[in-house]
Amino acid sequence: MRDRLLAAPVVPAPEPWRRVACEPVGGLLGIGFASHPDSGRDLVMVVSHDGHGLFDAVTGAKIARNRDPDPADSTPDAVADLSCPGLGPIAGSRVRIAGLFGGGLHTTTEDGWTLEVVAPAWPNERVLLSGDGGLPHPGPHGERWWHIFHSNYSELRAAGFSPSGRTIAVATSSDLSLWTTEVASH
Repeated sequence: MRDRLLAAPVVPAPEPWRRVACEPVGGLLGIGFASHPDSGRDLVMVVSHDGHGLFDAVTGAKIARNRDPDPADSTPDAVADLSCPGLGPIAGSRVRIAGLFGGGLHTTTEDGWTLEVVAPAWPNERVLLSGDGGLPHPGPHGERWWHIFHSNYSELRAAGFSPSGRTIAVATSSDLSLWTTEVASH
């Protein structure tokens, strides 16, 4: 199995997934998901050493930024549920954050997708997307499972699906990568 994982190159995610963005975020600590209160679209909240940011998961656009959050709420480890206060359109709510301080994101979707983090050549972690239920992946790479991300330059913080199952987010200590099944409307 280790040899199979090492031999699998990074490939684009299959349909219906499309890559949205790879946004640089220095000092990224963790991420969490929320829904836009008006459109219901997935939003991704990022917590970093430089504050909090909120991204539209369909377009990758940054829609809100707080460079100076209250120190009592600036990192998710300040509260038992690993959450931080929302900002922009989700101000007044709290968002659970997965990353450096713990927590986790969804690893499966209702329609059968699975996301796994493996480290056949630790510390370089790989993110695998599959439609076959996960390891040991009986089929060939690129047919029922895909190596979609390789963390060989930064430390992986979190990887998972949004609660809706329409977004994949992969966060490292230096960037946020997003994939979606939704079509961006102008």
